[in-house]
Amino acid sequence: MLYAGIDIGSTAAKAVLMDREQNKILARKLMPSGWNSKETAQELLTWLLSLGYSREEIKIIATGYGRVSVQYADKVLTEITCHGRGAVFLGGPDLTVIDIGGQDTKVIVIKNGRVIDFAMNDKCSAGTGKFLEVIANRLGLTLPEFFALAENGKDIKISSMCTVFAESEIVSLMGLGTGREDIARGAVDSVASKVVTLVRQKNHSGKFFLTGGFCESKLLIQKLSEILGAEVETTPDARFAGAIGAALL
Repeated sequence: MLYAGIDIGSTAAKAVLMDREQNKILARKLMPSGWNSKETAQELLTWLLSLGYSREEIKIIATGYGRVSVQYADKVLTEITCHGRGAVFLGGPDLTVIDIGGQDTKVIVIKNGRVIDFAMNDKCSAGTGKFLEVIANRLGLTLPEFFALAENGKDIKISSMCTVFAESEIVSLMGLGTGREDIARGAVDSVASKVVTLVRQKNHSGKFFLTGGFCESKLLIQKLSEILGAEVETTPDARFAGAIGAALL
């Protein structure tokens, strides 16, 4: 029996197929969540079956924002549980997990492989991927272009705590002739500061480990490490943490 974890987030859908006896990831799939989670779920099932296994050979566990849309799943689990388990698989038993998602940011404290506490920002898009997406769109950039520009930007302060007001503030900065690279850098710094504020609400332990779609953003990792005063670790597979945890559980 093989195990598949499907994590349908607000922005991206991730799936992994695992051999639990060997503790090995056999295949990975990353795709946009799109506007219809049910269609996305069906595409992921088609992908799984294209790997050469029958449905009866695969146990499927769903998690994430769109987990209820995975109607063929054998089991549905919460995001916190799955992200915690996936992070332990990737980073070790004692972690403070920072997951920056499209619509929310999670901080999960793990000791001896078990989730002992968590905090979640799901009421406001400031400090999430959506904030950076909105700013990138306003600057006429894709997210990869946005981060590339931000690498060469100067630190500027974006003071607004709300995405809507921050966008207005950025329009004003553009009117003053502020460079796009400086605005992009300021937006990244703003997100990092808000994430660290959430981290400090909890008695964090172990090392810091970043999961989610920004796990390959060197600038964001650097800024988080700088503000926290400790190295933030990650791995390219960290974007699949929720799906990995679902498969393992």
